[in-house]
Amino acid sequence: MAEKSWLSEFPQMERSDLVAIRKSLDATYRDFSREYGDMIEAFFEPLLTFLVWFEKLLLGAPWLVVLAAIALLAYAASRSWKLCVGVIASLLLIGYFGMWEDTMRTLSIITVCTLLAIALGIPIGIGMARSDRVQSTVTPALDIMQTMPAFVYLIPVVMLLGIGKIPGVIAVVIYAIPPVIRLTNLGIRLVDPEVLEAATAYGASPRQRLFGVQLPLAMPTIMAGINQTIMMALAMVVIASMIGVKGLGQPVLKSITNQYFTLGLFNGLAIVALAIIFDRVSQAYAKRAQRHLGGSHNA
Repeated sequence: MAEKSWLSEFPQMERSDLVAIRKSLDATYRDFSREYGDMIEAFFEPLLTFLVWFEKLLLGAPWLVVLAAIALLAYAASRSWKLCVGVIASLLLIGYFGMWEDTMRTLSIITVCTLLAIALGIPIGIGMARSDRVQSTVTPALDIMQTMPAFVYLIPVVMLLGIGKIPGVIAVVIYAIPPVIRLTNLGIRLVDPEVLEAATAYGASPRQRLFGVQLPLAMPTIMAGINQTIMMALAMVVIASMIGVKGLGQPVLKSITNQYFTLGLFNGLAIVALAIIFDRVSQAYAKRAQRHLGGSHNA
């Protein structure tokens, strides 16, 4: 007689009970979306207005003006002519292969998502660094956000707000914000306690210590978090295209469904080019800021 598996004795939830729980949760969330969906949509209306304005600005301006503005920003951040020439060459190739409009759409949403992630993430990271209780509360949420499959983010957002730019922005920000929070917290906690004691001895208030000592010394680590946030936001572009976010992600999605190898390859390379531009410029800015900080301390 076959020996019984220990799993057969393990208490399992009845299938009917499981179905009832799922139905109850689905109904609760649907009721919540009907009750508060319009209110939440109105809350995000200013963000949508800004995003549409910024996208129209990039699409409506002459391409030479946009190219010059991006090159100037890259040079101002990096002070590197080589990097500036690389940025110009990459964008010229993108325009030559007919991907300029989609690239500008992607650039607009990535810029807005990154600014939003920084505006939310750095204060949360500061709060985690200043309070162990806040850190113990926020860390499990960050663990869930970083391990949850990206497609799962789309389900509640679409149920609540439908498809469009704002659901895409929310999904991208949720997916991309954990690195900037974690590394802001880490950077501030790694500041030498002796430096803080010296600042306190000179009569610095907690606010002065934060903005005058901790944040400047933690800036290289914070910039690394911002860099990773940008990379993760770009990685989410293709997935966000499934809920109506226009840009380089939609041609990639189209190439998958219709097996257009070249279309997917070119648009994928355009995303890679944007990622490299953001990565190199942010890294160059971080190194330059660190050298400047080191020089001021030596002085």
